[in-house]
Amino acid sequence: MEKVYLDTSVFSAYFDSRDSVRQKTTQDFWHRLEAYEKYASELVLDELGKMGNEAIRKNVLKLTEGFGVLRVTDDVKKLAWKYVEKSVFPNKYFSDALHLALATIARINIVISWNFEHFVKRKTRILANTVNLELKYGQVEIIAPPEL
Repeated sequence: MEKVYLDTSVFSAYFDSRDSVRQKTTQDFWHRLEAYEKYASELVLDELGKMGNEAIRKNVLKLTEGFGVLRVTDDVKKLAWKYVEKSVFPNKYFSDALHLALATIARINIVISWNFEHFVKRKTRILANTVNLELKYGQVEIIAPPEL
């Protein structure tokens, strides 16, 4: 079974009624996840735990049930800093570098995000995979939910 890693944006979009098209797309995407081995991380859980609306926070955290939870280790941090050093991500988006490093270290080759600003981008994929190849890690696909 193929593995996928979801960042925080995918979980939060499930209940985000501000963009009804993205919300519906995310909810439809959730049914397709059954065919995959699903992962999130302690970083995702921490970020979701900071959501302001308590009812939505509880519902979003329920979505993580059945997901493997990856831990932020020293190796993950080291790889994330390498992504920043190689300009895959700016320093201020270190948490996104951590998401990618978590998946890479766990040998998960599909990372799913709604973050088009600096994550789901061709340039990010190219730079990230260049770093991964240099360090003998596998290639990673960074995609949006509709692409799965």
